[in-house]
Amino acid sequence: MSETLNFRSEQIVKLLLRAGSATMEEILAAAGSSAPSIRRDLARLENRGLIRRTHGGATLAEPLLYEPFRYDSSFLAREQRFAAEKRKIGLAAAELVQAGETVGLSAGTTTTYIGRSLRHREKIQIITNAINIGMELCNQPGIRTYLTGGVVPWAWSFSLTGNAALEFLDDVYLDKVFLSVTGLDVERGATSLEQDEALVYRKMLKQSKQVIVVADSSKLDKVGPALICPTSEIHILITDAGATAAALSPFERHGIRVIRV
Repeated sequence: MSETLNFRSEQIVKLLLRAGSATMEEILAAAGSSAPSIRRDLARLENRGLIRRTHGGATLAEPLLYEPFRYDSSFLAREQRFAAEKRKIGLAAAELVQAGETVGLSAGTTTTYIGRSLRHREKIQIITNAINIGMELCNQPGIRTYLTGGVVPWAWSFSLTGNAALEFLDDVYLDKVFLSVTGLDVERGATSLEQDEALVYRKMLKQSKQVIVVADSSKLDKVGPALICPTSEIHILITDAGATAAALSPFERHGIRVIRV
């Protein structure tokens, strides 16, 4: 059997990416096919680790790799903060990725949602310094995933930094890079919490044709301690509907395309 998903399966995955779970009736309405065909598609998707069948429907598969972190309060806080907004941003970002592209994903919770929104896709290369994104994508046949290597700079971090990461990025070229940031300010640009991490992101930007910042509305007009890049180097900003027109218009005046979801 081909690993390529059919149209019905694509519609099922997109529904679950938007909603998290769905009843059989909702799946039938979205995919527009018969119940026996849908059941076969659900079985194939479950075999690929993309979904889990439930009594009366299906749910998006949650990676088991996070189990050791479930009782760490700092991890849970990062994972759950603005989760609905990050899910929508991740879906919108994934729609910008075309087959045949090489895409960079920085470490971060928002870029993790982008990775999840790409798991069912084909003919894509992902380069990331995020251990968790690499693990979530490693069992998908349509995606080739590269980890930069490097050092884990602090406890409970999934982000790889240091000379090994920088040297790896010297030898790759990206069509797009998606950046998860601590803050985004018109005057001070995109920022992160850690200088070592920001250095890796700067190298990703240098090697990429297009720079896309993914930031929920709470990150706008915020400034972190480590500069990633000035506003002039950003091509696209994807944020959520909570971002006001007043907050976004300064970025648009700088020539940045704004996508609000």
